[in-house]
Amino acid sequence: MRLLYSLVWWLVLPLVLLRLWRRGRKEPGYRAHVAQRLGFYSHDARLSDPQARFIWVHAVSVGETRAAEPLIDALLHRYPQHSILLTCMTATGRATGAQLYGKHGARVVQSFLPYDTGWMCARFLRHFRPVVCVLMETEVWPNLIEQCRRHHVPVMLANARLSERSLRRGLRFAALLRPAAEAIDRVAAQSAADAERLRAFGAGHVEVTGSLKFDVQPPVEMVERGLAWKRALGGRKVLLCASTREGEEALILDALAKLGQTDWLTVIVPRHPQRFDEVAGMILAHGLRLRRRAELEQHNDWSQVDVVLGDSMGEMFAYYALCDVAFIGGSLLPLGGQNLIEALSLGRPVLIGVHTFNFQRITEDAIDAGAALRIENAATLLRQWTALVTDEERMTRVADAAVAFAQRHQGATARSLALLAPLVNEAQVRR
Repeated sequence: MRLLYSLVWWLVLPLVLLRLWRRGRKEPGYRAHVAQRLGFYSHDARLSDPQARFIWVHAVSVGETRAAEPLIDALLHRYPQHSILLTCMTATGRATGAQLYGKHGARVVQSFLPYDTGWMCARFLRHFRPVVCVLMETEVWPNLIEQCRRHHVPVMLANARLSERSLRRGLRFAALLRPAAEAIDRVAAQSAADAERLRAFGAGHVEVTGSLKFDVQPPVEMVERGLAWKRALGGRKVLLCASTREGEEALILDALAKLGQTDWLTVIVPRHPQRFDEVAGMILAHGLRLRRRAELEQHNDWSQVDVVLGDSMGEMFAYYALCDVAFIGGSLLPLGGQNLIEALSLGRPVLIGVHTFNFQRITEDAIDAGAALRIENAATLLRQWTALVTDEERMTRVADAAVAFAQRHQGATARSLALLAPLVNEAQVRR
């Protein structure tokens, strides 16, 4: 099955590269470093140094890159003689890595992960010679893991999660994916339910460590930026619609347009940057008065604005600091939901739709703790928002529950590090 899978990769590779080039029209980052995706790397003297010791962390995109931050910081502190090799698959993930880890200078090296063919993955491993591989969340690539086994690179799946839906899909390809899951040396699961599903999928040595996202510390400068924006609004209440996905903005804007002018300000931050201009057009088409993120620091009069478009990258904590209540996108439509932990950590009451299979356990626990509220559609989103913002006592109660919930779930970094340490030590002895 793995040989057939590899053959399919080679057959579709021209189409994959064509799609990459087309996507680069809107996001130029996809046209950069294309050779790395094919397993070709520069002969930088430091990277070619046979004594270089890399702990390799793979985070596919923005969310995983952010989630890895506390673990990467802890690894750099615990292993001062090592560097971090950070790989991703998306241009936005790479940009996020540069933003988060640029402070570490040369100790964090970034690269795109090659496509999952044995030949490309082998070239990658021979070039960087990582001590250990840490895959974030759900990145189980059959050829990559097989090449790690052949090159004696132990593999850990960190911050691992697996929904019922993903388990069902994965079991349909068990002949291909189960051997890869069985070859993973350590699995740090986010919850007991995730651990159970991962074991059913074939993973061994699974331990529940919790979610690393609870250990991400809000950057002080981002929080201060959001609070400065809020002061500029002159006390106007703010509903944030965070990480919205295609189709959701139309539903929210329809509901807003039916209400007419509101006394609050709605901020919409689409999940994908290539959709910023599209969403701006949708806001104007609904007859709503628009300002974009760049104008937040240029105007004092916000009375004639209905919607702010958050068309920037890397400022989500600032948007959470700005808002009074946060709706978490990807949940109005069957898209699985997005991360609600950042909003909770800043004490923001969370509204979230019914489609949360990507974050099911955390979402249900937050609702049970009184830190989040489930909404059915865009109309009930606005009704719940109005009910909260007009009941100060209830708003405070939900905000306090959000902070308590986030703090209660911290500690995954230390537990994950303890699980990873034996793999690093064993690999060092072999070398």
